[in-house]
Amino acid sequence: MVDGDVKDRNGRRVTAADVARSIGVSRATVGYVLNDTPGARISPETRERVLQAAERLGYQPSTVAQALARGRSRIVLIVLPDWPIEFSLRTQLDEATRMLDEAGYATIIHTHHESEHAQPLWKLVEPEVVAGLVPFTPDDVRSIRAAGITRIVPDPDDHVALDAMPVVLAGPQLQVRHLASLGHRKLAFAATPDTRLADLSAVRRRTVEREAARLGLDLVDARRIDYRDADLAGVLHEWLAAGVTGVVAFNDEVAGTIVGAAIRAGISVPEELAVIGHDNTPMASCFAPTISTVGIDSVGVGRWMAEQAIRRAEDRPVNTDFPEPTTFLVERESTACRKDR
Repeated sequence: MVDGDVKDRNGRRVTAADVARSIGVSRATVGYVLNDTPGARISPETRERVLQAAERLGYQPSTVAQALARGRSRIVLIVLPDWPIEFSLRTQLDEATRMLDEAGYATIIHTHHESEHAQPLWKLVEPEVVAGLVPFTPDDVRSIRAAGITRIVPDPDDHVALDAMPVVLAGPQLQVRHLASLGHRKLAFAATPDTRLADLSAVRRRTVEREAARLGLDLVDARRIDYRDADLAGVLHEWLAAGVTGVVAFNDEVAGTIVGAAIRAGISVPEELAVIGHDNTPMASCFAPTISTVGIDSVGVGRWMAEQAIRRAEDRPVNTDFPEPTTFLVERESTACRKDR
């Protein structure tokens, strides 16, 4: 039986029992009427009295109870890796939750910490779909399925790893191709010092290595670039001494750190050292010089995630016409064509 969730004038929740008492019928009778139970033998007169009493008392069915009764919660649980919530990710989540809301789904966002002590949220709520930004680990998949949840995005049966997702690979490939097209033959990869992003940074670094090798470019050992490092200028001078002329930065924050350190060290950007970031954050266009970067269609990523979740929730086939998110180059002042090309 579905109970109510509004309150009477005394602040007490109005229940089906209140409706039953008000007209002198059983709670079961009220339940049959309000739930429109098939096969229930309720006279038209009694049914009308129940409905009028429910309206008079302000009774409304509990959406939670209704969901449990019909076996659907219309909740999508989005599980985030333990990443900082920066511009691109925030945009993705804003669009995903908006699209899910328009489709009638509530969204819960949960950050899944590697050393999590609390119970995973999929064990505490009853989502129809658990969706992740990155593929779930085998242990997480077993835990989700053990909670009775069968709809998971990305589909673990597809066995897609983080370093095989096109939206992850496209950005570093574009960074390398852009620098190569400008005549840069020796590059460096600047990693983030944020340990939460270590896996993603490693994937981007490996992608840069593969793309550089494919194009016949040299790549020096990757370095973590931390704005708190007092010897950043020394790192940049080491790169210049090794013949590096182009830097592929993990993201715009790292790129900005390098550009700022280069300017303070008297290193000309882009004449001596060209730098390209990733994510196309607002800071990249506000820096001086402005920072070339790779943009991800964050709105498209959010829509794609929501579409996959809705499709799984409603057991619909894959929509092959739904556009996949794109990646694009944003060329600004921190890169330029080499004069000796």
